[in-house]
Amino acid sequence: MPERPAQLVLAFDFGLRRIGIASGDTVSRTAAPHGAVAVSAHGIDWTPIDRALKDFKPNLLVVGSPNNADGTAGSLSAAADGFAAALAQRSHLPVARTDEFASSLEAAEELKNQRASGQRRRRVQRADIDSAAAAIILERWLNREQGQAGGDQTGGDD
Repeated sequence: MPERPAQLVLAFDFGLRRIGIASGDTVSRTAAPHGAVAVSAHGIDWTPIDRALKDFKPNLLVVGSPNNADGTAGSLSAAADGFAAALAQRSHLPVARTDEFASSLEAAEELKNQRASGQRRRRVQRADIDSAAAAIILERWLNREQGQAGGDQTGGDD
């Protein structure tokens, strides 16, 4: 099977107050958080998102789908769909979707554990949780995509 070229991917954890951002690639299948964008009563602050698109030059974008535990659409699904559509229109890039169920809870727990172990010194802020959740969303998508592509393309054991 021929190897697919590496792709840089940006992921977004959509929320009504903040949108977390993370980046990763299809080779390492890892993601790194990159802060959060404010959402106010006036709407999304697109300036940092546009800057991230310009700086990272991604090939693809991933937006989490806020589903319930049973897989049905959650209360934020319509708003997240609108964000994904606006993002696709602004960026002229494909936007993939993946389930983000409990990603914020998982991110909060991970950051709490890092703080308790001394890996993290700074207090955990809500924006930290949102960007860590975006990284979790991206890693879920990367691992799902690699699984559909026939397994590990990096040649090593994970």
